[in-house]
Amino acid sequence: MKSIRKALREGELEKDTYERVTCAECGKPLKTENDPDTITTIRRCPNCEREWKEIR
Repeated sequence: MKSIRKALREGELEKDTYERVTCAECGKPLKTENDPDTITTIRRCPNCEREWKEIR
């Protein structure tokens, strides 16, 4: 699983005018899953089900 920053650099993800992260393949905003026991947040595309991690 790649990080959000790495995926942004490689073009897998994009930011819109409001700084929301969207999937470059689908164009949909990512959904967030927060697990209070870990330091990472999982961001998932609702269409293609790809996942990226974000460190809080």
